[in-house]
Amino acid sequence: MLYDVRLRIDYGYATPADGGRTLLRIMPPTLTGAQEVLAASVGIDPAPDERRERTDFFGNALTEIAFRQPLDHLRLTLRARLRRRAEPDRLDLSPQVAGLAAEIAGTGLEPLSPRHFLGASDRVRPTREMTDWARAQVRDDMSALEALVALSSALNAEMRFDPGATDAGTRPEDAFAARHGVCQDFSHVLIACLRGLGMPAGYVSGLLRTEPPPGQPRLEGADAMHAWVMAWCGTELGWVGHDPTNACFAGTDHLVIARGRDYADIAPVRGWLRIAGAQSSGQAVDVLPVGA
Repeated sequence: MLYDVRLRIDYGYATPADGGRTLLRIMPPTLTGAQEVLAASVGIDPAPDERRERTDFFGNALTEIAFRQPLDHLRLTLRARLRRRAEPDRLDLSPQVAGLAAEIAGTGLEPLSPRHFLGASDRVRPTREMTDWARAQVRDDMSALEALVALSSALNAEMRFDPGATDAGTRPEDAFAARHGVCQDFSHVLIACLRGLGMPAGYVSGLLRTEPPPGQPRLEGADAMHAWVMAWCGTELGWVGHDPTNACFAGTDHLVIARGRDYADIAPVRGWLRIAGAQSSGQAVDVLPVGA
């Protein structure tokens, strides 16, 4: 599928914010065989006093900006055209979960090595409760790929999507205990469950093309920023994307922005500003098939 993508993130400040430094991860990558970026640009209004482009440890595009003058608003925009390819039908050549350890031992320390995605990270620390629940969903004879699908489907069945129940700082163990949350919570809980079983798992931030209700027109800006999980299913299959919020493999409607161990590694906007009053924020996303 060929898409034109527009992302807008707005911040407003009741009193001018004095200076600040911000890291942006909103530029999509080209991923061999899966996603090709044909053109892309990141706009910043007002223009920052400093701007630097680089990549982070995991290979994500990173824009670092700084302001030395007060500002009463900040608008970040992404415009891109990209091609998202469907993944080929998977022949399940993954080992059983217990066999992953031997294959992990044979990997290196490159940025997307499964070794980096196995232990606790800043936002995801497996707990006994989540690990015990995960073990109850997975049979000993299941392959790693089957275990991923079983856990993601079971979590989708038990957790309720509730945008008012959590915020960006909610811990996975709390979302799991309450059995509700948003895509970030679904993804963090699944990552914790997979790691508790010895399966390397990471966090993918991106954009999701959505469909309006039957008979309703598509509304401008109504698509969504989204999160899902990538799990390492052995040397033959490598990383496999699965979306626990929707209980499906990541497909042509899932457009990748960044990959890391959890949200803390790849937050789209992260930084600091000196402010004395309230602030507001909003976002709009359009994922438009070219020629549709």
